[in-house]
Amino acid sequence: MKTLVALLFILNVSAQEVNELSNSIKTQPKVKLLQEEKEQNLMDYSNIKSVLKKDGLKKFKDKKSKNVEEIKQVKTEIELAKYNYPASDDFWSFMSEYWLVKNAQVLQWDFSKPKYGIAKAFRSLLEQIGYYNRKIKILIVNTPNLTHAALPGDKDEYFFIISLPFIRTLDLTKVDIALLFLEDMYRIDQGFFKSNIKKDLSFIGTNFQKTKPNKEKIDDISTEYTRILFKDGFSFQQQYAVTKQMDGVLSSDPKLRAVYLKLLEKIDELIKDNLLYKDYTKIYPSPELQIKWLSPEKKIL
Repeated sequence: MKTLVALLFILNVSAQEVNELSNSIKTQPKVKLLQEEKEQNLMDYSNIKSVLKKDGLKKFKDKKSKNVEEIKQVKTEIELAKYNYPASDDFWSFMSEYWLVKNAQVLQWDFSKPKYGIAKAFRSLLEQIGYYNRKIKILIVNTPNLTHAALPGDKDEYFFIISLPFIRTLDLTKVDIALLFLEDMYRIDQGFFKSNIKKDLSFIGTNFQKTKPNKEKIDDISTEYTRILFKDGFSFQQQYAVTKQMDGVLSSDPKLRAVYLKLLEKIDELIKDNLLYKDYTKIYPSPELQIKWLSPEKKIL
């Protein structure tokens, strides 16, 4: 009996002490976290998620800023390009078209005419001798003052001119005209037309934003076109180079070469007999010499 009372007493005290200890813990002040505990808290998922979100926003902001800068750069370049003279690859097409329009009244190309099939015949000749993908534009003019010519264009592009009175006077066939155009094409290919321009061409492709566009430069070159095509033409050396190139190309086709020789003979007779074409040799020197250059050398026995 004494043992039972003692046990109850002990249990009662222990329960009381447990309650007191619990109350004591609740009323204790909060202890500051250690550095390690803080670092541990950073590993909590909610914190990681917050950091990732902030990092993603920064990347998005950086990308957006980069895009804005790129757009600004493109806009600046577009604005600057508005003040560019055409680059070399685009300039000659622009220049030739400009000259043709400016001289429309002199050339008399704006008149009603049937389709002569010249373009088809010329393309056929080009393909026959191995030239493909050439861009050709043909203008028939109603004046005897410019018999035939080619103006430079962009890469592999040519503006061909042929005189209707010249065609009718010589009774030229489509093959004859195609051979004349081939000659003219070689003058362009060898750079003779451009090299005969005596004005400064260094402005081509430059920018005039900080200056003023100089229309006189364009008009100066237009004047050079007129001088070359109506007055000074090409030199004997240039004509010789073109004739020898024609000879080399046509030598594999004797029939076509014979047509070319006959064409030169007709032109030679025309300029000697018809005063209307007396200035032809100023532009394309001496068909008579061309015939000699093409004729085989006679061997002295």
